[in-house]
Amino acid sequence: MKRDNYLSWDEYFMAVALLSAQRSKDPNTQVGACVANEQNKIVGVGYNGFPWGCSDDEFPWERQGEFLQTKYPYVCHAELNAVLNSISTDLKNCRIYVGLFPCNECTKVIIQAGIKEIIYLSDKYRDTDQVRAAKIMLDKSPYITYRKLETNLKQLQISFIPPELF
Repeated sequence: MKRDNYLSWDEYFMAVALLSAQRSKDPNTQVGACVANEQNKIVGVGYNGFPWGCSDDEFPWERQGEFLQTKYPYVCHAELNAVLNSISTDLKNCRIYVGLFPCNECTKVIIQAGIKEIIYLSDKYRDTDQVRAAKIMLDKSPYITYRKLETNLKQLQISFIPPELF
C-alpha cells in the first residue's frame, strides 16, 4: 500500500522554488522560481541575484538610497532566471511556481515565454504599482492564469542525514 502523505505536484514544485531561493545572497529577500511542463517535469529553476559575472561582493544589496547605490537596477529576479535557465526554448503551456507574486517586468517575460499559469505563495507586495500592473496584464491576457498555492503544509523538513541513520 502506498503512503498517503506525499507531496502534491503543486507542493513539490513550490518546494523546489523555495529551495532554490536559498541560493540567493540577498540579505533581505530570497525568492525562487520553478518552471514545470505539462508532463510534470522541471524545465527551469532560478533565484534572485546579480547577473552572471557580477560580483555579489561588489554590487550593492541596499534597499534604500540613491537608485544606483541600491540593488534594484542590478538584481535579476527569480522568474527571469528560471526562464533564462530553462532547458528548453519552448515554455509554452508550462507553469511557473514562485514564492512571491511576480512584478510587472517578470510578468512580461512570463507571458512572452508562453507560460500558461503562475502559482504563487505570497502576495505581500499586492499594493505596489509593479504588482498592480502585473495583474492588469494577467487579467487582460486570455493565455495565462494565476492562483495562490492551496496547501495544508506549514513546513517541509529536509535532512542531510542518510535514512539508515535515523
